[in-house]
Amino acid sequence: MKKSLVYTKTGDKGTTGLIGGTRVAKTDARLEAYGTVDELNANLGLLVTYLLEERDKNFLAVVQDKLFAVGSHLATDVEKVDLHDVSIITKEDIDLMESEIDAADEMLPSLRWFVMPGGARGAAVCHVCRTVCRRAERRILALADTFVMGTELLAYINRLSDYLFVLSRKINYLEKKEEIFWNKRC
Repeated sequence: MKKSLVYTKTGDKGTTGLIGGTRVAKTDARLEAYGTVDELNANLGLLVTYLLEERDKNFLAVVQDKLFAVGSHLATDVEKVDLHDVSIITKEDIDLMESEIDAADEMLPSLRWFVMPGGARGAAVCHVCRTVCRRAERRILALADTFVMGTELLAYINRLSDYLFVLSRKINYLEKKEEIFWNKRC
């Protein structure tokens, strides 16, 4: 079997193909959305290298797979082809995310102030992931008026940023790093 080429040259003039064959500009809002999801996924790969608990590593592997599904969903021209089942985010995916948020949050002290990004390196990277996730959410929401997408997809991305916030706190807790709180007297 011949090895596939990494380069196709089809995008050399600033366009790319959606699933379904439609060609769009690389500056298209859809590409901005799924490109930001891809950026989030790359940052999650970095975050995993800082995690201490296998449960967190395993869960983020599931999240990274789901983010490929989100990207596939956003890259599909549903006017030409149906979404693949693997590209659909379900209520069960959201339920799993919420259960991971609850499990991590159980071990943490209550919050009384806004938390500043920082502490352990992993917690700081977690905050970078959280902010990229919020940007991805904004990019996806910008498409929601124009393109059909499931409410579960939007909810999943929203919950993921919540999970990343709680995970950052958990990392600091496990590594015995003090949380940094907003100095509201500034």
